[in-house]
Amino acid sequence: MNWLGLVLVVFVLGYVAYRMLPAKGVRSIRTEELKQMLLSKHPLVQYIDVREPGEFRNGHIQGFRNIPLGQLKRRLGELDRDKPVVVMCHSGMRSAQAARLLVKQGFSDVRNVSGGMLAWNSRRGG
Repeated sequence: MNWLGLVLVVFVLGYVAYRMLPAKGVRSIRTEELKQMLLSKHPLVQYIDVREPGEFRNGHIQGFRNIPLGQLKRRLGELDRDKPVVVMCHSGMRSAQAARLLVKQGFSDVRNVSGGMLAWNSRRGG
């Protein structure tokens, strides 16, 4: 591999690692913390599932509202920037992107569910 190829590989790996890191202002929460939040029924928390509608229909957590990642930017007006937002998806990757977008758009309290529905379902035993 030549020098330029090595630099390119390092750049790509660095970019992928950067995209996986939580954004400043985004807090990762575990499913146990999500469960406690849902049980408290805090009226100010906005729960958003960023999976596609078909995925959402096949199973979701009561209280979560479906706004697919691809629609989130144009539907920001449906959310209150001053209220906490909890985002989730299937594995936590799309919701991490959604959380970054929300922070960049001025949302002050954004939380991403680590592991998404996979972690939630495994916590429940399937």
